Amino acid sequence: MRLRSLVLWLGAAALGTAQAVGPGADDIQDKENTYFNGKKVPPLLELTPDNWDKELASNKYMVVKYFSPYCPHCLDFAPTYQTLYEFYYTSKGPADPDAPTSTTSFEDAYDIRFATFNCVAFGDACNKHEVRSYPQTVLYKNGEVVDKVTGAKGMSTVSDMIEKELEKFKPGTRPQELTLPEPGATSLPGASTDDDKTAEKPIGKNAKPAKVDKPADDEKPAKAKGDDKTATTKTWPYEMGNAVEKAKPAKPTSTPNPQGMSVSLTAETFQSLVTMTQEPWFIKFYAPWCHHCQAMASNWQQLAKEMKGRLNVGEVNCDVESRLCKDVRLRGYPTILFFRGGERVEYDGLRGLGDFLQYAEKAMDICTGVQDVDAASFTELEKKEDVIFVYFYDHATTSEDFMALERLPLSLIGHAKLVKTRDPELYERFKITTWPRLLVSREGRPTYYTPLTPKEMRDTHMVLSWMKSVWLPIVPELTASNAREIMDGKIVVLGILNREDQESFISAKREMKSAANEWMDKQIQLFQLERQNLRDAKQLRLEEAEDRNDQRALRAAKSIRISMDRSDRKEVAFAWVDGVFWQRWIRTTYGIDIKDGERVIINDEDNRRYWDTTITGNYIVPSRVSILETISKVTSTPPIIKPKLTISSFEKIFFDIRVTFTEHPYLSFGCVAGLALGCASWFRGRHRRNRSHFRLDENLPIKEIKEGLLGNTANGKKD
Repeated sequence: MRLRSLVLWLGAAALGTAQAVGPGADDIQDKENTYFNGKKVPPLLELTPDNWDKELASNKYMVVKYFSPYCPHCLDFAPTYQTLYEFYYTSKGPADPDAPTSTTSFEDAYDIRFATFNCVAFGDACNKHEVRSYPQTVLYKNGEVVDKVTGAKGMSTVSDMIEKELEKFKPGTRPQELTLPEPGATSLPGASTDDDKTAEKPIGKNAKPAKVDKPADDEKPAKAKGDDKTATTKTWPYEMGNAVEKAKPAKPTSTPNPQGMSVSLTAETFQSLVTMTQEPWFIKFYAPWCHHCQAMASNWQQLAKEMKGRLNVGEVNCDVESRLCKDVRLRGYPTILFFRGGERVEYDGLRGLGDFLQYAEKAMDICTGVQDVDAASFTELEKKEDVIFVYFYDHATTSEDFMALERLPLSLIGHAKLVKTRDPELYERFKITTWPRLLVSREGRPTYYTPLTPKEMRDTHMVLSWMKSVWLPIVPELTASNAREIMDGKIVVLGILNREDQESFISAKREMKSAANEWMDKQIQLFQLERQNLRDAKQLRLEEAEDRNDQRALRAAKSIRISMDRSDRKEVAFAWVDGVFWQRWIRTTYGIDIKDGERVIINDEDNRRYWDTTITGNYIVPSRVSILETISKVTSTPPIIKPKLTISSFEKIFFDIRVTFTEHPYLSFGCVAGLALGCASWFRGRHRRNRSHFRLDENLPIKEIKEGLLGNTANGKKD
């Protein structure tokens, strides 16, 4: 009987909570509800660049507070804004003339919502929204700014802005004078919450708030769904929340990051919590005296708060735990590593809060394992991911193959998605005839991993090396974190685009992708043609040797290996850069200002040179024709179009000397040694010539000079 009662109570609590919280509660399950005037209030909507357009389009009005978690004025303003939101949320909307007895919620009546936007986590978006100071409260109407309040103003100032617009929307529905609560209050002055709490319960006033009636012995559990109201609705709001927690499936006993804090790890706790478990950890290795470590400390603590209950965040003080840091083989401070059991990968991105959060989200997604997809789910995944590695397997794929596959995802965090499949439809789409097989799909364009033997497919280092060479999108965005990866060793077609002009931006990216795909197709055709020519040449030698019955020539022809080594040819890559955000760097390096329009330059970073004009002398623009007709002129040897330098002529001399020493060290050493010997010989000869001449009067006595060097003349004769 007790078990039956518990089941009925849990079911009733879950149903009551679903009715009270409403449809928007699913998005904020992990946040705590508050209460105002005895009514439950869901947490404020947290806007991000990902849900911005969707949320603003879902309501006519949106009140947004832009803030920084470290701004003292923002901290002072937080309870004011929270209480104002709770006040409006629990207010009643205007009565419907057609149904005077019915009541409508304030948000539904005026189609308005309240939200916040973290400008530390999403600084670029705040700059785009022209937020210059914190806090700033902005009222949007149909996605457009109507009015705003700058600074930590009083509740009445923000309320006046809202009331003014709502009165325009529905004239005569707003009161002349509005009684506002004090910041941090849980009810209006003089308001009693007892009646409100009782009104929320669909049973009589005599019901006790915390008590749940026990069903009779012969009562069936099904009755709790409809007939027995006392068994389904006698629950307070906070009790319903607890009941839902109890009704949920049991969570693991160990909740990641339960306190929302960065855990200070020692050698002992590091082994017991990190290396001896399979739980993911994001760990910072630092030194207290390191200025870079001090600068990122606040972002790291905020990351721990954001990852509360989701991802373990820790830190190791290398001044205290020097042996542990030595075992980890750090190269500098701070070093940030992501661990999962005995595996780890180094985080090499930027150190902003938004960058940390983005990496952590992708890390948690990858740590769930390699997802198995079919054709439909893969199509949906292509809409969200630019780069997807696909592992094809069949019934004969061994456990060793899958174990090797599971070692790969950790290194792909922040770069690409890895999935596996055995769907015949995907076999046919990508023309897979052998298993297992690995390829990368970049915006629908496949590139295959050529090794096929089991040893090569299980060689994690070899597979990762190939993945790193192809994990960039066809036309990636150039950022501070991937600039070296994109620019070094390549000729890069770089589009300087204006993201703020969306129509022009989308058109320019489309043209660059079209040019990139066409250029890649052309290179594949040239590669195949060159390989075929080499094969034809080998076949001609074989036929000639057979016709002449020359066994030596036949053996020599058979020993010819067709080598397609293209290391002497630079790869042509494509990328784009935000011309507004990187305006200063672009202007000082290439002499281009985005205000003059979108442009394209072809950059050779290894030689510090670039091209910005076509063969006709016109500027290269984001156009398929303009780009393709210039690339062939630039990649020829020597280039047909004269390049420009990204450094001065004087710097170019020293740069060329440095490059020569790097590329030809032995020859350079010989030249330097020869010059050194030549200089030494010249100085030695000059020193000899400048030495004082031999003088007789300084080295011989006067008598000997007078008598002659040979003494007296012959026969002793004297004059």
